[in-house]
Amino acid sequence: MQRFLLIFMLLFGGLVFSQTPDNPWRIFLGINSVDIYPAGGDPDDFFAPQGELFENFFNIGDHWNFGIPSISLSRNIKGGLSIGIQGSLNKIKNIHGEVDSNYSYYSAGGYLKNSFLMDKKISPFVNLGFGYTSFDLSQSDKINLFSKNLHRTYSLGFGFDFNLSEKTGITINSTYKNPYENYGIKHFSHHFGLFYSFGTPDSDKDGVPDDRDSCPEDPGLKEFNGCPDTDADGVPDNKDSCPEEFGLVQMDGCPDADSDGLADKDDKCPQVFGLIEMSGCPDSDSDGISDKDDECPKTLGDPLNNGCPWPDSDDDGIPDKDDLCPKEKGNPINNGCPELSNEIIQTLNELGTKINFMAESDRIIGRKAMNALKQIKELLDNNPNGVLIIEGYASSEGDEAYNQKLSERRAISVMNHLIGLGANPDRLETNAYGEDNPIGDNETIFGRSKNRRVQFKTKF
Repeated sequence: MQRFLLIFMLLFGGLVFSQTPDNPWRIFLGINSVDIYPAGGDPDDFFAPQGELFENFFNIGDHWNFGIPSISLSRNIKGGLSIGIQGSLNKIKNIHGEVDSNYSYYSAGGYLKNSFLMDKKISPFVNLGFGYTSFDLSQSDKINLFSKNLHRTYSLGFGFDFNLSEKTGITINSTYKNPYENYGIKHFSHHFGLFYSFGTPDSDKDGVPDDRDSCPEDPGLKEFNGCPDTDADGVPDNKDSCPEEFGLVQMDGCPDADSDGLADKDDKCPQVFGLIEMSGCPDSDSDGISDKDDECPKTLGDPLNNGCPWPDSDDDGIPDKDDLCPKEKGNPINNGCPELSNEIIQTLNELGTKINFMAESDRIIGRKAMNALKQIKELLDNNPNGVLIIEGYASSEGDEAYNQKLSERRAISVMNHLIGLGANPDRLETNAYGEDNPIGDNETIFGRSKNRRVQFKTKF
């Protein structure tokens, strides 16, 4: 298993998976240098004795072994944090205390890297890794992938990125490699080279690149173009009017608990099936007022009376508010009041023939006219139901407009006289018709005198 992993790392060394806002991928290609001397090796190590940790660390000429290549490919996870895999090859020829050394070397592994001051020209970083390292102690000229010295290695390093442009730069790094197995070899691995950053950013790490992500700041689903569906109702949050509640697609992601076609957030009665025009509330009596606002929800009523029917004290079908005679059953045509009978009206008109006026006058004169008015008042007293309309008329003498006014004064004069006799004014109304509807010949004196009159009828 270890050998298979090693081959994979060497073949695909340098692949890194992470993310940055603009250019998440980075490939590095450079040289490496291996130094065994300042690694603080144990006395029984293969190359012992060597120096103490960091002793003669910068003795490049005597201790450093330069080789190529050193390669990695990385991708930032978040902020300055990256994860990756790297690999390098070398020939170890400078070893303190040895002559004619020639050891094939390679290493491969994964690492985490945390960068600081990424927006500056110089960005320091630290790296922590794990992988495999091999010093081929057979001193063969060929690379032996499975040498007896192949061992697991932990690593800790420090370095700088020198950013030349938005995508290119130089990396310098020194990493201390400590073996897991006791036969492994402690050493420093230095790296110097160029890097190139590329790729499409995926700010929310949801697998959908920002240029195709409708919600680039929120991790989401590929089927919703990178937008989340928090309530898992099949409507992405950016189109969901109720993103925290499981809802219906046809309701833009909102629930409709009573299935009345109105989303609960807009439904004033979300638990009761209702009408859309009633904001989701029922109207049991179909009076145009929802049950929750209807004081009489089971009885057809008037919206102006809070959904209740208007009282009708005399049960004549005319509400008391419109009934001129609310205590007496009457006729709708007569505004709720009872009518005077045809016989009474006929008698009143017979008495009215005795009320005539002088030309251009509205004065009531003569004993006969006065007696007729008294009889009319008695008839009204004896028949307390109904409204009497007094109609005034004039002959054709004079101006038509004048005669219209004159006929009005005559009707009012009769009404006032009846009120003076004690008649109920609420039962009396007047109309004026001027020269209209003559009953006599306006060409004769007798005919004109008959037309100067009043007539009576009940109110319809």
